[in-house]
Amino acid sequence: MLCQLSINNFAIVRFLELDFKAGMTSITGETGAGKSIAIDALGLCLGNRADANTIRPDATKAEVSARFSLSDIPLAKRWLEDHDLELDNECILRRTINSDGRSRAYINGNPVPLAQIKSLGQLLIGIHGQHAHHAMLKSEHQLTLLDSYANHKMLLDSVSSSYHRCKTIEKELQQLELAQHERLARKQLLQYQVEELNEFAISEGEFETIEAEHKKLANSTALIELCRSQLHILQENDQGSIESLLNTSISQGQDLESYDAELGSVVVMLNEALIQVQESSSELERYLDGLELDPEYFEQLELRISKALQLARKHHVNAAELFAYHQALLTELNDLDSDEDRLDEIRNQLSNSQQAYLNHARKLSQSRSRYAKELDKKVTQSIHELSMPKGKFSISVNFNESIISPHGCDGIEFLVTTNPGQPLQPIAKVASGGELSRIGLGIQVITAKKVATPTLIFDEVDVGISGPTAAVVGRMLRSLGESTQVFCVTHLPQVAGNGHQHMFVNKNSKAGKTETSMVQLDKEQRVEELARLLGGDTITSNTLANAKELLLS
Repeated sequence: MLCQLSINNFAIVRFLELDFKAGMTSITGETGAGKSIAIDALGLCLGNRADANTIRPDATKAEVSARFSLSDIPLAKRWLEDHDLELDNECILRRTINSDGRSRAYINGNPVPLAQIKSLGQLLIGIHGQHAHHAMLKSEHQLTLLDSYANHKMLLDSVSSSYHRCKTIEKELQQLELAQHERLARKQLLQYQVEELNEFAISEGEFETIEAEHKKLANSTALIELCRSQLHILQENDQGSIESLLNTSISQGQDLESYDAELGSVVVMLNEALIQVQESSSELERYLDGLELDPEYFEQLELRISKALQLARKHHVNAAELFAYHQALLTELNDLDSDEDRLDEIRNQLSNSQQAYLNHARKLSQSRSRYAKELDKKVTQSIHELSMPKGKFSISVNFNESIISPHGCDGIEFLVTTNPGQPLQPIAKVASGGELSRIGLGIQVITAKKVATPTLIFDEVDVGISGPTAAVVGRMLRSLGESTQVFCVTHLPQVAGNGHQHMFVNKNSKAGKTETSMVQLDKEQRVEELARLLGGDTITSNTLANAKELLLS
């Protein structure tokens, strides 16, 4: 609950430090005294928009801080733990505004982004403004009120997550479908290119092999002549072949070795040279025997090389790279086929996700219908107590699969009849301003009892209500205050008298400066304030007596 609020140089407040208790706190004051300033300051702590104009005219900075006890707020404690901001079962929110309009937010002394203080604030306080009943005319707000009462967060989360999954899949499907035309054109081209390369069917390293073979056959005459010339030099030259000369040299070397054994190594090397020459001659003879001049085979090689070069030019690659290029095209074609399969898969996923979304949405709709009936009875009973004895309230929940949203497929409409014999009609068409205020207040009080927020603020929600109806409103808020901390800014004595405690807002002007203060009233002061609310500036014994009757604590 809210334990303390400190305000420095905010609007017409110079300094206020307010301590609060559990139960219902009534807040009253003269018109224009600034009864809502404390609530506006608290709103700043909760992340509302900062404006340099809210800084007190004679100051350069405004500062507001609020201290909460978290003993009965496990969700807020868990939030602080998750963000490493916990502090001894307490929470202090602080906000500063500089004259240049810049603001800073702090949680337990730690600077935080504004989004974090807003997120935490929703777990600490709920504020119901004086114009909340006008928002009730909007379908989306009616849906929010019903969901707040039903408190089916898990169902809402399931619908929201399945909705966003559908949107993610839809986006991927759209991207694939947009690219499908280009993909089909590319596939047709690839199929033609791959078919042509499949027909040629060049193997890895084939071009280098046939190119080398072609080169050999193209130079076969020169190869034969050179091989024969080499054989002549090595072993067939009448004037002295290399082989015969080596034999002569070996014979002479052996003679030398007989005179000096140290020259034996020379003879060994000459013998090895002779062996190498003889093997070279044999290799050349074998090569000549195997060298065939096959014009038909040569022509086939020429055609194969010519086709390879033609395809290489066509595809802008080197002929030696043709095999790798062919394999790359095959891979790309297979990938395009995979994209087609992916398209079918995505369509199936979308269909399944849409069905899952509808299943979640139906469950949510069934929950809404169930709680709508429950809320119908409670609001109808509430408006009977609020001087609409023949009124009837009903919530229409219409499931429509064509309504696809993160909040489900339901169309929600608040219906009411205020007079017997009249059919239920949309609330905006039937209810007058006063009736709308009473219906709205009844809904706010009823839904507030179901919401886990530990502190609720009602800022002049009793506008347009008076007399016995105001007394009923006061009792409603007091009853709510038995289990929840309630703050009620009001101008009605029947409401203010129901508070467990009472704060009075006063505005003073001195030396050309205006300042607002807020003090807690004791029992005698409360009677005087209720009498003022009853009778205005003139307080009589009768108004004091009436005030005492209105005061419950």
